[in-house]
Amino acid sequence: MTPGWNGALPAPGIRTVRDMKSVLAEPRCPETGALYFMYRDLARSAPDRCWLAQNRLRYDVTVIPPRDLCGEYVKTKGHYHPADPAGTGYPELYEVTQGEAFFLLQSRTLDDIVLIHAGTGARVAIPPGYGHITINPSPDATLALANLVSTAFESEYGEYETLHGAAYYLMNDGRIVKNRHYPEVPPVRHLTAVKGRDAAGRACTGSLYSLVSNRDALAFLNEPEKYPDVFTGLTKD
Repeated sequence: MTPGWNGALPAPGIRTVRDMKSVLAEPRCPETGALYFMYRDLARSAPDRCWLAQNRLRYDVTVIPPRDLCGEYVKTKGHYHPADPAGTGYPELYEVTQGEAFFLLQSRTLDDIVLIHAGTGARVAIPPGYGHITINPSPDATLALANLVSTAFESEYGEYETLHGAAYYLMNDGRIVKNRHYPEVPPVRHLTAVKGRDAAGRACTGSLYSLVSNRDALAFLNEPEKYPDVFTGLTKD
């Protein structure tokens, strides 16, 4: 059974070490094989699937087993989201369903870098205008994540690929190492999201999936310009 999901699952998309070479701290790392597994567009019932489609939303699960990538924590590739028709970047909403996660966020203008530590049950909203990667910092525990996101766009990986990853690499000896391919960037800000609270400190109850069919709770994913308070405490003042 996939952690955090008890419904039917399609075949996953699989990201391999080879797929990730361009974004690793050590691009010549000799490791091989699968790194993480992406289960896209999930629903537990036909009515839920219909509601998600009508509201231009997608529910996904990502599973990241522990792995040492030549001294770097295993991570996702990293991407930005484009702007919506109003000119505001599309956000994304995550929940850690098993393990612990580091979310490394960076603004497109590179004036803000944020590292969010999130334990099981915590939620993290990716604000408009921020790229992000997700990291499994555990040496022996699998990380599982759920996310809700608009289907109105495609993720943009190009900047992460061109600049060989995020602005910083998180190494498994605890170091946070600046990526030399970036210009000068600010130091990392640290935030914590815990079960029952999001990274901005707001209370959240129930599972992420329990928000499916709650239009008011998820409207910000398609119209973020109307809900700036969702991101208070996450973005730079």
